[in-house]
Amino acid sequence: MEPIVEQLIAATEYPSPQRKDWRIGCIGSGFIMADCHLVSYRNAGFQPVAIASRTPAHAEAVAQRHRIPKVYKTWQQMLEDDAIEILDIAYPPDQQLAIVREAVQKKHLRGILCQKPIEMSLENAREIVRLGQENGKTIAVNSNMRCDQSMRALKYLLDTGELGEPVLATIEMRAIPHWQDFLRQYDKLEIFGMGIHHVDSFRFLFGDPQEITCVCRTDPRSRFPHVDGITQYTFQYDNGFMATSLDDVWAWPEEPCEKDIYIRWRVEGTEGMAEGTIGWPEYPARCPSTLRFTSKRYPNRWIAPTWDTVWFPDAFEGTMSGLLRAVEQGTEPEISARDNIRTIACVEACYRSIKEKRTVALAELLLPTD
Repeated sequence: MEPIVEQLIAATEYPSPQRKDWRIGCIGSGFIMADCHLVSYRNAGFQPVAIASRTPAHAEAVAQRHRIPKVYKTWQQMLEDDAIEILDIAYPPDQQLAIVREAVQKKHLRGILCQKPIEMSLENAREIVRLGQENGKTIAVNSNMRCDQSMRALKYLLDTGELGEPVLATIEMRAIPHWQDFLRQYDKLEIFGMGIHHVDSFRFLFGDPQEITCVCRTDPRSRFPHVDGITQYTFQYDNGFMATSLDDVWAWPEEPCEKDIYIRWRVEGTEGMAEGTIGWPEYPARCPSTLRFTSKRYPNRWIAPTWDTVWFPDAFEGTMSGLLRAVEQGTEPEISARDNIRTIACVEACYRSIKEKRTVALAELLLPTD
């Protein structure tokens, strides 16, 4: 195996915390917790010790499935358990602020992992950051697409200059999300529910944009009120670079048409080009994401590493590992609540662009403290 392939594979591995036995209390027992968080934690050797949910019977079932010793009827009761050191939240985002407000008062809690989006408004996202800072709690956000294997390998190529100066990046999603029931209460649907992964990944890969332009239409399959079903948004940077995503959740006119479901990405630079796929649309089948690249350093060929890990559920190890390492080292997590304010600002810029039918400067939404 040549060195560049070894380096790309190594870039997808998550650095482990010194301790894997941090005692984790889990809030929520839906799909994301039961099939992603807890599966990846078990595989990583982490230690969930308690769970609570809006539906106690669901919490009981998930506890039995994942051998979690303590089940609480409410999350408020669970927060009183001073054996818990780390809080893992998988609740609707508009309810996270209330949980964080109580959790930061508990001296025994060292760190909190919030679900993405961290909140449904910039104001509330900033309040979560303030609460964490004032109470000395480390808060991270489960923006798990940053931990997808192809995204981490692509980040390595960009950071090492393998592709030169980026010129254009695209994400094309043709996939049908199974919208969670709580999303039906929000009129902001796709960008806050799914597109936020792409928004945050653009920030992870390329930094904050200068301007954002977004257009959308409703999705005929989602028969509840919503502003954005099918969306296209473009990030423009001060050096001319553009990153654009088409999120097509219609994707398939239904039977008897054939399906063509996928998520593809591509980055073109002055010295090379990379492209790949995200394996999520094939879930629950284990379908690893892919990456291949070509560059002037390796002329006239494609280089394509492979790995066995997948976005769902393996990437969820990465978000928890990042929080635990930050708690141990007394540093800010890689995907911190503070950093996530800027992701929410990009999302809000998309919605402002839709509403006002114009290009929006990101600076319009940010405060000097963000």
